[in-house]
Formats: sequence, C-alpha cells, structure tokens
Amino acid sequence: MKRIAILGATSQIARDLIASFSVAADKQLHLFARRPDEVTKWLASTGLSGCYQADNFSAFANHEFDAVINFVGVGNPAQALAMGNSIFDITLRFDELVLDYLQAHPACRYLFLSSGAAYGSSFNEPAKRETPAVVAINNLAPHEWYGVAKLHAECRHRSHPELPIIDIRVFNYFSRTQDLSARFLITDILRAIRDHQVLNTSPDYIVRDFLHPSDFYKLVSALLAAPAANTAVDCYSLAPIDKPKLLAAMQERFGLQYEITAASAAVNATGGKPHYYSLNTRAADFGYQPDLTSLEGILLESEKILSIHR
Repeated sequence: MKRIAILGATSQIARDLIASFSVAADKQLHLFARRPDEVTKWLASTGLSGCYQADNFSAFANHEFDAVINFVGVGNPAQALAMGNSIFDITLRFDELVLDYLQAHPACRYLFLSSGAAYGSSFNEPAKRETPAVVAINNLAPHEWYGVAKLHAECRHRSHPELPIIDIRVFNYFSRTQDLSARFLITDILRAIRDHQVLNTSPDYIVRDFLHPSDFYKLVSALLAAPAANTAVDCYSLAPIDKPKLLAAMQERFGLQYEITAASAAVNATGGKPHYYSLNTRAADFGYQPDLTSLEGILLESEKILSIHR
C-alpha cells in the first residue's frame, strides 16, 4: 500500500484528487493543512469522514510516506494578486519542508504542483519541449511573481537529480467544485448563465486547455507508478479549445447570452496569455493518456454545477 502525504489539502484541486483516490484501496492518504479542522469538516460533508487523517503541517515530518504531493499555493487569480510578494516565501517554505524530508527519506517520491506560468508571462504560442522559460529580470512585474516562484522551485528540484521529484505544470483546471466567485473566463460564463445575465467579454482571441479531474488523477497515478525520475511534465487534455468555440458551445448547451465589448473586467494575475497551453507531451513517457478534450470536460462539469441552480 502506498502512503501518500497531501500538503495543502484545502485547495480545490487537492480535494478533487483526494475524492478520486478514495476509490483506490491501495492508497493511504494523510492530509496536511494550515486549517486541519476545515479539512475534517470537508471530509464529513463529502462522506469521507473517518477515511483520512488531517493534521497541521507540524506533524508532517513525524510520519513515513512513499510519496508527497505538494498543493500549497493559490489557484485564484485575485488571491494571487492579493498575496503579492509573499508568494515567494510561502512557496519556498513548504518546498523546503519536503526537500528536508527527502534528505531523510530519499526513496520518497515528491510531486510538486507547478504552473504553466513557470515558462513566463508571454504565451504568443503554446509551450513545447524546447520552449525556454523567459523572465524579464530587469523589469519584473508583480503579475510575474507567481510564475517566477514556481520556476525557482523547479530549479531547486533539478539541482537535486538524485531525488525523485516531478514538477507538474498545471495550465487550466476545471471541475464541479470550482469557486464561481473566482475571476476566470469560465467562471464568468457560468455566473452569467446562472444569474440569467449577459456576459460582456473582450474580443481577445485566446486558447486554453482545461484538465478534467479524472485526467489529473490519471496523470498523478501514472507518475506514481512509473520508475522514479527527476523532471517536469506539463498537463494537457485530448484537445484545447479557443474562446469563440467555448462561447458558442456554452450558448448552445446552456443558453449563454454574451456580447463582445472593447473592455473586459477579467483578472490576469499572471499576465495575458493568448495561447496558454502546452504541446509538451513528456507525460506520455510515463504512461499518461488523457480521456477527455477540454470542451468535453467543461460540459460535463458545467452540467453538474448548473443543475444545482435549476
């Protein structure tokens, strides 16, 4: 049985993965968070009470684990902006917590939740295997701090080639547990549908690749099952989707009303990215193969979200 530590168990993507792992009898999870009581309440609300133990981070080093998955960070662009430069200290603090643990337990796997933002803030074309990270070192803007914090963590990890560390670069992720108050295009769309309002959106052409929880679970499972490695992988679905097709699909399926306007109130916490997705399929080398396209995943999860409000 694999003993897995989940750090940052209050995050949306962590909770979705915990729920996915709940059907795997060969995985024993131990959850860690700054607010373990909140995790315990969530477990009770989802019928998982008694399945997993939730503790403060101070208890982490006292246990033996086969793998650690570090979700500590932010997934909301408004939160990223509000966090400001503290993102550097928080990322470093919890990354070093795990790196210190690995020095005492070198066989333990470490999966670190990184971001596509580690490539930089300009995505005029999608990332590829040969795409370099670009940092405007002489003119670093606040919206780039999140990506640089992730890049710094990845550099630390590559400096320890003897340790089994894989960085998972998440670009876009969407599930039925998404906080609809977050400022993403997809949440703006869902709020407009829910509230029977007209969505005002800019004419900017963007392409996004939304990972579904089931495919994220497949990716993590593949990485844990494969031979140990020290590397990074990008998340990807079967196919990305551009903004016009997404708007049209949400209009056809859910009756979205929208208008193209010159201005948009969207929050770009990590910079505007026309093609924020990756063609780097390094994860396939570990046996990962996604099941769903971005649109298929969005429609599945949006149906669940909107059914609550009907």
